[in-house]
Amino acid sequence: MIESNLNKFQVPASFPLERVGERIFVIGIGLIGGSMVLDIKSLRPEATIFGIDSNESHLDEAIALGVIDAGSTFDDLANADFVIVSVPVDAALTVLPKVLDAIGDQTIVFEVGSTKIPICEAVSNHPRRRNFIATHPIAGTEFSGPSAAITGLFQGKTNIICEVERTSFKLQEKALDLFKQMGMRIRYMDPKSHDKHIAYVSHLSHISAFMLGKTVIEKEKHEQDIFDMAGSGFESTVRLAKSSPAMWTPIFKQNRKQVVKTLEEYISNLTQFKDLLVNEDYDAIFEEMESVNRIKEILNGMSPSTLKAEAVNK
Repeated sequence: MIESNLNKFQVPASFPLERVGERIFVIGIGLIGGSMVLDIKSLRPEATIFGIDSNESHLDEAIALGVIDAGSTFDDLANADFVIVSVPVDAALTVLPKVLDAIGDQTIVFEVGSTKIPICEAVSNHPRRRNFIATHPIAGTEFSGPSAAITGLFQGKTNIICEVERTSFKLQEKALDLFKQMGMRIRYMDPKSHDKHIAYVSHLSHISAFMLGKTVIEKEKHEQDIFDMAGSGFESTVRLAKSSPAMWTPIFKQNRKQVVKTLEEYISNLTQFKDLLVNEDYDAIFEEMESVNRIKEILNGMSPSTLKAEAVNK
């Protein structure tokens, strides 16, 4: 069962809050939150990074790795300049209101999960809704925990921001300046559109990887055969199957309706491809694959070099 008890996120403070510079708090020290504060350390060396995590060993590891400067508690959030909420999306539903209860008037809070309708609804009527900005940085790897944090993860990546009009303009600017310093492109979207589109380009990809991995494991009983015969194509396709179930199960739960729709369309395409193969219609198979080859052009259009050129020409 996925732990979302708020008390689990409290850890005794171990670092003075009087240090000069901005006070950055990260709640949930994994790939995204950890990578964000590593970039902040590089960009704003006078900032102090405080961590709050349900797993005390994660705090110890994050301090040892230099990801954060010290552990802290929710009681200290009144002193925060930025609060990054990077916990599983089910936990965020209860953590985020608690964070908003604790912060000061000039604190900006952002949550970085892969679903946005439930998150925005959870704080829709909160008195400090103006202090919150709903974000989803489209970046990541298949790894998790403090050791997964890397610098430069967000360079050239898109950050989806939802309901920006509900965030105080001054605090918007504070957050947007930081995102742009990290090298992120900003894209504005309503929560419903975000959850619909992300189901296709992210959530479905993870399900495909998990189920491909399951199919191979079930049919190839000898692990050495899988290791010996799996080429780079299999490895890159199944890479996402190494992702954390604790993170992805709540995402599928929260975006269930959109994920089911994408699965129905995906299964329909797989069935059609199987029928072509059964009927030995190889011309149609060729045409199917050729028509999908244009995905290369689409993805090349999103490459960092292309995006940089576009930015220069604007």
